[in-house]
Amino acid sequence: MGITKSDIFNEQQNQLSVLLKAVAHPARIAILQHIIKANACICGDLVDELGLAQATISQHLKELKNAGLIQGTIEGTSICYCIEPNAWKALQQQLNNFFDAYKEPTSCC
Repeated sequence: MGITKSDIFNEQQNQLSVLLKAVAHPARIAILQHIIKANACICGDLVDELGLAQATISQHLKELKNAGLIQGTIEGTSICYCIEPNAWKALQQQLNNFFDAYKEPTSCC
């Protein structure tokens, strides 16, 4: 069996790609912003807040959870979501490293 394209990249590049892919949708950014603004676990009020169908929001929450950016806990009949702090800090650090690596050249093209 051949290697996948991701095998030619290092772990950090693959990890950053997964995290950025997870946030590369406006609905997911809105979900994350809402959770951050609430500064608490969110239990089902995203449909009213964002105006998207429950199934659509559930799919976006699943993508964010699969990437590890949020975590969910079951409370009664609902699942409450909050930011996963370690993953959030890792994403922030990786983005800082990525942007800090650029040094403005004295001349360009």
